[in-house]
Amino acid sequence: MMDIKNLIVILLSSVLVNNYVLTRFLGICPFLGVSKKIDQAMGMGISVTIVMLLATAVTWPIQNFILDAFGLGYMQTIVFILVIASLVQMLELVLKRLIPSLYKGLGVYLPLITTNCAVLGVTINNIEDGFTFIESMVSTLGCGLGFLLAMLLFSGIRSRIDERNIAKPFQGIAITLIAASFLSLAFMGFGGIVENIFA
Repeated sequence: MMDIKNLIVILLSSVLVNNYVLTRFLGICPFLGVSKKIDQAMGMGISVTIVMLLATAVTWPIQNFILDAFGLGYMQTIVFILVIASLVQMLELVLKRLIPSLYKGLGVYLPLITTNCAVLGVTINNIEDGFTFIESMVSTLGCGLGFLLAMLLFSGIRSRIDERNIAKPFQGIAITLIAASFLSLAFMGFGGIVENIFA
């Protein structure tokens, strides 16, 4: 029987404690590039979450039933990158046809999901952590929600920064990176909390 408590710990840990953007520092490019407007940040967060879930659903069986079974584990990174690139191309076509405004808003950052190290990191870390398929999907959902949460929070922070009179030396990318570091420090404060709640 599935241990629900364990799945909840995995989910909350992925969102808060092991947030891929704010504590593992993966996926920084879209985090900084698409967080100026809340609607674009939400679109990017949802897109990355969908790609993460699809990538995990495809790469976990490939790793366990093909690569490991035939002693091809050394091909993991190449195979996973090809899978992720294919999924992003499909997502790009769907967005272009169904939600053209989001497709235009994401612009160059949509193809960059292919090279988003957070997506590749999630798929590889699920294998390295020895998660089952269900645990991998729950972990991936948490990572995607954590990415979305980070994008939305940072988008809100950046909109507030834009309303303020910032000293000239701190304008632009400088204040953006300072704000990102403070947000990261806040998320690092969640370390150990989730495990202790369910201990």
